[in-house]
Amino acid sequence: MSKCQDDTGQRAKCMSVFENDDPAKRAAGYAAVDRYVRDGMCVGLGTGTTAYWAIERVGARIAAGERISAIPTSSDSEALCRKLAIPLATLLERPMPVAIDGADEVAPDWSLTKGGGGALFREKAVALACERYVVVVTEPKLVAALGRFPLPIEIVPFAAPYVRREIARRFGNVDVVRRGSGLQPFVTDNGNWIFDAHFGRIDDPPALDTALREIHGVVATGLFYNLADEVIVGEASGTTRSLTVMPRTSRSR
Repeated sequence: MSKCQDDTGQRAKCMSVFENDDPAKRAAGYAAVDRYVRDGMCVGLGTGTTAYWAIERVGARIAAGERISAIPTSSDSEALCRKLAIPLATLLERPMPVAIDGADEVAPDWSLTKGGGGALFREKAVALACERYVVVVTEPKLVAALGRFPLPIEIVPFAAPYVRREIARRFGNVDVVRRGSGLQPFVTDNGNWIFDAHFGRIDDPPALDTALREIHGVVATGLFYNLADEVIVGEASGTTRSLTVMPRTSRSR
């Protein structure tokens, strides 16, 4: 259950739900904003503990007099933007030259697992709509292959039993856990639930994403591929590095 939800699964008032003092996350978030965000720009701002620092940096730039607006990927990020007086825009209301977001896993081909914060549907919408998608992470998020982190799958609540049955029928012995606290499900900003599915090593993210989305009731998966334009890795020293550009033949946008 999100820190911005009460024990009934409904949204409750909160402040900086993803606030933290991790110097590596701060370095990555700050670097992305300083490198790509310009005065007068509309920027997509993600959800999570590393994206938190990108939002914080944008807020500081606005406080210093710059005119930047944002499209947040969740109600949690929207609340933080409002707290920092960052003007908000809706998807495609304005051109979005860049979006900055974190990830739960980054593979060598820059495919991603996302959705640990529960905002995968809106995060993917912003990733698809922006011109440049910048991913900010720390070293532990870099993996040889996706699958160590359970795959978030956003589902329509009514279809939950069917989705669970079809995952078992099509993929075999996959541990599927409905996200939540006790009997109360986690409820996304779209009014849906999330299944966290333990597929193990994922060697073909596009194929798995396509197969899962063919199941009636699946809204989106946390598999992002052919979307990232840069991956910035923050380090504990407060420095950052950019991953080597990976070969890519096509994009999903």
